[in-house]
Amino acid sequence: MTSYMSREKLNPPQNSRNSFQELQSQIEEFRKKRDELNNKTKEYINQLQDLDSEINNYLKIAKDNYKKKRDYWNEKVAKLKDKKIEYKKMLDNTIDEKRKIQGFNNNTERNFRSIKQIERKIEGLERVIETENLDISEENAIIDKIKELMGEKQDYLAEQQNSDVFKIERKIQIIKINLNKIYEQLNKWSNKSQNYHSKMQETYQKINDLKSQKKKIEENLIENKKAADNFHDKFLGLMNQKKKLSRGKRPYKTSSKRYKKNYKTSSKREEKIEKLKQDKLATALEKQKAGKKLNLYEARLILEKSEK
Repeated sequence: MTSYMSREKLNPPQNSRNSFQELQSQIEEFRKKRDELNNKTKEYINQLQDLDSEINNYLKIAKDNYKKKRDYWNEKVAKLKDKKIEYKKMLDNTIDEKRKIQGFNNNTERNFRSIKQIERKIEGLERVIETENLDISEENAIIDKIKELMGEKQDYLAEQQNSDVFKIERKIQIIKINLNKIYEQLNKWSNKSQNYHSKMQETYQKINDLKSQKKKIEENLIENKKAADNFHDKFLGLMNQKKKLSRGKRPYKTSSKRYKKNYKTSSKREEKIEKLKQDKLATALEKQKAGKKLNLYEARLILEKSEK
């Protein structure tokens, strides 16, 4: 009997050996799948960090370059529009003033008609000289008449230039010239503002596209993490079975979260661990905000926080 029992201990049943080997094979399989998923998690986290860095870069460009320059030109356009309104009012008032003076004084209109008449007379006399066969005395007489008419024209012009209507007319022309310059400048500055606005919109569209990519990766990361935790729990369960079979020791405790361990410790130690975890979470959030690289533990802390 003693000999039989000794042989049984040295040579355990074949079924038990096969079961242990199958268990070990499953453990290795779950460990491999879990590690593959954890590596995929690292890839997702790196992708998210790269996207965050790219988004922050585009936000800086949109804010410091395009928005700032667009606002600068918008401000200049607004001031120039006020100036345009001021000049338009000035033009309207000056035109009204001209009409009032014309209503009381018809000398300017008479001078204008007289100048036109003199010019027609001069043109007629010059045509006579060009087309008719004149002797010297006749031609000299016509030339003297032309000189006389030119003198009259200059007198009328001098009188006209000293008139109130002529002065107001010159003022109107100057205002119109300035208004045209304002319109040209408005068009130029408005185009610059619109150009920077368009660039800013294009940049924000790129940011939205990157955020869409980020959202998809975050969804994949959450699913990947759930799968990794699932294989980790299965791995721990099989490790418990292996421990029971091999050494009969107290089984492992599984966890629904890979890095969260349930120790039967004092409440003081639990508070200390929780405080440490919150401190690390705060540090991770600051690093994320600054666009710095996160390690796997920090990224999972942030992810776990967003799932709550």
